[in-house]
Amino acid sequence: MPQPKDAMRDDHLAPPFGYWLRELPNLPKIWSSPVRRVRLPAHLQAVGHEETRSPVLVIPGIMSNDGATSLMRRTLNAAGYDAYPAQISAMMTGITQTFFDRAEARLDQIWRETGRPVALVGISLGGLYARVLAQRHPHKVALVMTLGTPFSGDRRANNAWRLYEAINDHKVDNPPIPDDPRRKPPVRTIAIWSPRDGIIAPACSRGQEGECDRAIEVPERHFEFSASRASIERILDILGEELPQSR
Repeated sequence: MPQPKDAMRDDHLAPPFGYWLRELPNLPKIWSSPVRRVRLPAHLQAVGHEETRSPVLVIPGIMSNDGATSLMRRTLNAAGYDAYPAQISAMMTGITQTFFDRAEARLDQIWRETGRPVALVGISLGGLYARVLAQRHPHKVALVMTLGTPFSGDRRANNAWRLYEAINDHKVDNPPIPDDPRRKPPVRTIAIWSPRDGIIAPACSRGQEGECDRAIEVPERHFEFSASRASIERILDILGEELPQSR
């Protein structure tokens, strides 16, 4: 019996050019995120006022900002979470000390204001920040969820490394922050990955044994992770499984 094309790929290598092309129609979903309406399924309706869910910090990916995570955050809020932007108004360009310091300060601010550990949701490159933040500050973090994040394997097994090096003053495999994102943080760590990802080699966002607690395969393409309603609903379901409610 012939195997599906996805099964025949070497998923440790950068996705083929055709996969990258299929990502492009999803860009408008990201760009229009701030104005898209929240649609919350019945089983994900907000909890009562007597119950609260964990604060969630959403960190965007490369060449995007908090606007790209607007629909996800507003949907999380509608489901009863306290979702926070990373306060990145300019474009996220890569792994830099400036962006890391800002993310670190934002995590500390939310942790102090809420008095609760924070769930970190990192989209693509934003997931590298999430993993390192949790490595450094595990007592402030409830959970790490990465969406199509290349935390494992070859740093060039993707279709974004040339862009990365063009807009940064360092090589993709020599960032200015010494922390190793492959090392699993000492908190619950979830890796969302897709065999249809047109940007990141699936194996790099799935990780190897011991690099995450749970790797979940999803059908979305890379640019759908944060902007597809189906993807956001799935993220809510996973958070509901992983994070307890409190009264």
